[in-house]
Amino acid sequence: MCLRDNNCKMKIVVDENMPLVDAFFKGFGSVVHKPGRLITHDDLLDADALLIRSVTPVTASLLEGTAVQFVGSATIGVDHIDQDYLVKQGIGWASAPGCNADAVVNYVLTCLLELEISRGLDLRGALVGIVGYGNVGRRLKSALQKLGVSVVVCDPLLAEVFGEEAGQFVSLEEILKSDVISLHVPMVVSGMHPTYHMMDATQLKNLKANAVLINTSRGGVINNQVLGQVLEKRPDLSVVLDVWENEPLLDWQLANAVNIATPHIAGYSYDGKVKGTEMVYRSFCEHFGYASSLSLQGVIDHELDVTLDPKVLIEDEMISTLKIVRAVYSVMQDDSDLRRTLKQPEESRIAAFDQLRKNYRLRREFSTIAFKNSEWLSNTLGSDELTRMRGLGFSL
Repeated sequence: MCLRDNNCKMKIVVDENMPLVDAFFKGFGSVVHKPGRLITHDDLLDADALLIRSVTPVTASLLEGTAVQFVGSATIGVDHIDQDYLVKQGIGWASAPGCNADAVVNYVLTCLLELEISRGLDLRGALVGIVGYGNVGRRLKSALQKLGVSVVVCDPLLAEVFGEEAGQFVSLEEILKSDVISLHVPMVVSGMHPTYHMMDATQLKNLKANAVLINTSRGGVINNQVLGQVLEKRPDLSVVLDVWENEPLLDWQLANAVNIATPHIAGYSYDGKVKGTEMVYRSFCEHFGYASSLSLQGVIDHELDVTLDPKVLIEDEMISTLKIVRAVYSVMQDDSDLRRTLKQPEESRIAAFDQLRKNYRLRREFSTIAFKNSEWLSNTLGSDELTRMRGLGFSL
């Protein structure tokens, strides 16, 4: 067992979908890559550390009797980790709050742009209700306001913390009056502010006419069965689901009924994932008493940087924000990729869901994109579209 000894070689078991883990961790010993859902107790018997994403439930049965001293999850959410057990056993653990927040915001904004075209959404004239005011909720609110969109926020926990200063928050009932509702809460099953089935029969039936509902948090925040029933009677609603109850075996009928369906990839940008790995690396070093001598800029593969020439996107002498967004990130490709799996047998659908995540294409966040002919683009877009581009996070 390796314990604060720079001469020993550690065994580190990692989810194979975590990028740059070899670059950050190979200096500590052996890095063993495994599919996240297939990591077992036996894999960890002689492992010093476990590095995961959200698909690996970290429980007593997984860790009991193993040598694991540290668990790092390169994710925002931590509902897959039995935190009480880790604390009681003296096992260090860390997550990566905020690592993929910008990616999720990119995803939500992209979906709204697509719904402007496919469903006639008037985004500039809409009221957007954000439920959950953590890293993602804050950044989404800021981006929407830069786009000139009105925003209200619901976060009962923060409202309770701020007390008299909680006027910036509204109730969930008030949120239901919004034209667009975007959910960004952790999965909480019990306590004063549970989020499990936060959107249930009452809430779903009370959505205003032509409302848009987006969930990129956890599948169980919405009662999926009830949502399917509501959509049968409410064709006016637009629904975007990136997360599902019972993943990876999602409800294929519900997936067919929603407007945009994706396989839990809202935060799956390359930038978000590598930031998550870096954050776990720093927590790992702090736990074991090592100096965190590596930085993301020192190990990232800059050959994956993206430079876009907007002139190649011109059709009929027109260029638009949506054309540029689609060239950088096509959420509808993610939608099509998932829909192609829905008619497969159950076992094949489960495997296909994970394969879509494992083999996910390179996706860079809007803020990282460089532009050729940027002066031409600025002059061609016009002031309104240029403001929209900057609001989306592009650097121009």
